[in-house]
Amino acid sequence: MNKKFASCGGTFDARQLSSQLAQLTEETQRADFWQDRERARQVMAQVRALEAKLSTDKFLAEAAEELQVLGELAAEDPAAEEELDQAIARLAPRLARLALEIKMTGEYDANNAYLEIHPGAGGTESADWANMLLRMYLRWCERRGFTAEVLDVQDAEEAGIKAATVLVRGEYAYGYLKAENGIHRLVRISPFDAQGRRHTSFASVHVYPEVDEEVSVTIDEKDLRIDRFCASGPGGQGVNTTYSAVRVTHLPTGIVVSCQNERSQIKNLATAMKVLRARLFELEQKKREEELEKIKGPKKETAWGNQIRSYVLQPYRLVKDLRTGYEVGDADRVLDGDLDGFIEAYLRQQVLEAQQA
Repeated sequence: MNKKFASCGGTFDARQLSSQLAQLTEETQRADFWQDRERARQVMAQVRALEAKLSTDKFLAEAAEELQVLGELAAEDPAAEEELDQAIARLAPRLARLALEIKMTGEYDANNAYLEIHPGAGGTESADWANMLLRMYLRWCERRGFTAEVLDVQDAEEAGIKAATVLVRGEYAYGYLKAENGIHRLVRISPFDAQGRRHTSFASVHVYPEVDEEVSVTIDEKDLRIDRFCASGPGGQGVNTTYSAVRVTHLPTGIVVSCQNERSQIKNLATAMKVLRARLFELEQKKREEELEKIKGPKKETAWGNQIRSYVLQPYRLVKDLRTGYEVGDADRVLDGDLDGFIEAYLRQQVLEAQQA
């Protein structure tokens, strides 16, 4: 237990965190706080993060005090050892999770997560397996205390699903669920085979972080070249003889926007700037999507040889992670959402590999 506390300690400075939280809370109470929505969004995110850290710090302090008191009692009275053992058993799981979360330093680890499930080749068998995985993850979210919102489910023709997308909300949701990214293999006696034969099915699980959809588009006037020229086409003498048309070039990206449908140069410029902002917004979205694709990693064929975990229900019952070697003989318990052992084994392996690199 001392090792667990040591791995969790030294990260939180309650006094400093409380001071930062008080300053940000005072800022949120200003009358003009929501006028700058981008700043307001950032401040609220910082407030939530600080509140979570202070809650953790309070838990660690209370747990340390409780164990110290029980330890002193047990030293004087051996009968108190049972109560100490019970306290250790109760506190150990959360301490282990905190030790992992402190090591989750990835840019997106603390974010909510999107989880996508797709069946592999195999028709109804794989579609049913994908549905079993969906149920497993929803149960895991309940156990963990995360909120799971099913955004989309496409039912298959006979049974199971063609695809599903779930938004998982909770502290470090992505940090935990990224361990599930990959191909999952099921071996069982098929309930859809009249001859009762054993079948192998595959389904892919794809996890990526939720990122802020608000993209702030800032245009520096120094980055613009504005050309004014006579409008062309029909419209009469007034349109064609005045420099009402506008062409705006955004120099950093090379995007060119022009507008000449209004008689007023001011109106044409305003319209061109709206179009430019939309184009830059679209460009930022594409960059964000490309970044997420890098985070997701290369997609592998949902078939034999690419699986990260095997769920065997016949001829024996065993769930084994092929990356870490962690296994559980109670397959039903795993399929009912007990995934913490697999996830934590994977995360510990990642931490160890990072330390060795």
